[in-house]
Amino acid sequence: MPECAETPAFFFEPLHERHNRAAFSCGNESLDNYFKGDPVRQDMSRRLAAAFVMTADGSTVAGFYTLSSLSITSSDLPESLAKRLPSRLPIPATLLGRMGVDTRLQGRGLGSDLLIDALHQAFQANKAVASWAVVVDAKEGARDFYLKHGFTAMPSSPNRLFIPMKTIEQMFSGQK
Repeated sequence: MPECAETPAFFFEPLHERHNRAAFSCGNESLDNYFKGDPVRQDMSRRLAAAFVMTADGSTVAGFYTLSSLSITSSDLPESLAKRLPSRLPIPATLLGRMGVDTRLQGRGLGSDLLIDALHQAFQANKAVASWAVVVDAKEGARDFYLKHGFTAMPSSPNRLFIPMKTIEQMFSGQK
């Protein structure tokens, strides 16, 4: 992706064969290998994850994220929230599994754009299939990013963060 003075207008769409995954690099070897190699394609074909990309031209990938379903328990949550939820049943959630911005575009706020789109996708899916929260396992250096965006740490694991769907709904209230 060429450098330019202005940031192009990006849009989000599900990952497709026309997207040039090979040219993408976020600087994290594990994420790059997942996205550029077979794992992301295999996860999609097995219905283990849905992958979305941020692009300006329909083929060049500026960033990506994956969503999948997850179950948590009330014991994973802060006591103030846990007491309002059933302790005997798994609680449905959405996992924001992986997310990355191409190194050539980092530092422009695109990570926040990716996150907002991921939360919006989860919110829309919640209308058809219940999800109590979006959960992320924050990698080294990413925890503060998610905390800044309203996520809360689970007491059982400080790098496992969540944001309740009720909070996400408030973010998007008034949007259809």
